[in-house]
Amino acid sequence: MKAVSKVQLLQRLEDTVEQHLRETIRVFQNLPESDLLKPAANGGWSIAACLAHLNSYGDYYLPRIKAGVACQKGMPVEATFRSSWIGRLFIRMMDPATGTKKYKAIAAHQPPADLNPYAVVREFIRQQEELLLCLRSCQDINLNSIQIPTSVLSWVHLKLGDVLQFLIAHNHRHLLQARRNLSETKVCNSNHLRASCTSPVAQA
Repeated sequence: MKAVSKVQLLQRLEDTVEQHLRETIRVFQNLPESDLLKPAANGGWSIAACLAHLNSYGDYYLPRIKAGVACQKGMPVEATFRSSWIGRLFIRMMDPATGTKKYKAIAAHQPPADLNPYAVVREFIRQQEELLLCLRSCQDINLNSIQIPTSVLSWVHLKLGDVLQFLIAHNHRHLLQARRNLSETKVCNSNHLRASCTSPVAQA
């Protein structure tokens, strides 16, 4: 794969994280607890479970990203980034546009059964704000030289630039899942309202 401009890559990722942050605040932050905890129509994760899953990834990757950046302070910087083949594979698997296959989360990333939905949303917002700071701190860092072990396979290490793309693609994947859950909830509520409105007529 050809090298890409580091500045352009980081700006694209920053724009995506800002979009995720705005959407979470606008759409999820003020939802009723029942909507946040309602499982998907197919029995899948609730909105809160989707975000808790993402928080578990943030818990793992954010400290390692910050540690890698700190170690590179004052080191030579490259203006471009080139993904590794394994990095591209991980990114394609998580990108909703290219990774259509579903994957079962490992135990460490399974959302717990007993969730405080508002705490989960707050933590996701906090992590996205922290991720933005990490992206901005990467401007003066060599994205090619820092290697971070993946949470699913500790013996597989990805370049920092690939970890950032993978993490944000994974966030995007499950935020879309959460939005689908919200759409299903709205349809159910709308159908229930129509049924409630028509039931007196039906009884008459």
